[in-house]
Amino acid sequence: MNYPGGIKHKIKNDKTTTINTNYGNRGMTLENELNSSNDYYRLIDKAIIYKKPTPIKITNVDYPSRDKAVIKEAYFTVPSTTDYNGIYKGKYIDFEAKETKSTTNFTLRNIHPHQIEHLKSIEKHGGIAFIIVRFTILNETYLMPINKLETFLDNNNRKSIPIDYFREKCYLIKDNLKPTVDYLKIIDKLMEDKNG
Repeated sequence: MNYPGGIKHKIKNDKTTTINTNYGNRGMTLENELNSSNDYYRLIDKAIIYKKPTPIKITNVDYPSRDKAVIKEAYFTVPSTTDYNGIYKGKYIDFEAKETKSTTNFTLRNIHPHQIEHLKSIEKHGGIAFIIVRFTILNETYLMPINKLETFLDNNNRKSIPIDYFREKCYLIKDNLKPTVDYLKIIDKLMEDKNG
């Protein structure tokens, strides 16, 4: 999505001009890599996991022609639950993905209480629920099972989760080629630990 009118930038000759700066892909690296990883999982028939569409209601559309319709106004119908869901080895999977530029912590403002409740409910009903958090500057990506998030919330009054908690209690997702974010390798370990 472009911000209306773009952002004003100064040019060398001291004139101010408006340039449409697209911020739509800012912070989307993890999402793009997860989408690519999920495409790969489907391609090799390993899992069926998709990004959930954002629930919006369109209220105004401009139709200059049939193939050039433009949404002019829309709003969120309900708070979205989490980013991804699907099935792997007969188990329902549901998770949220977040990025942070912090090198010391992950602020809890980034995940909403209704998302945490949703993930707890998934686990209660036998599904696999977790969050994936990427510390972009550190280039570290972690899978935090919902029970680890619950434990932290139950035992802390902090407004953020320190990086050390991720390093000690969660699972580092190592960089990979195919798929880029191979989180199912960790899910395999979690399923093995639970069964064994």
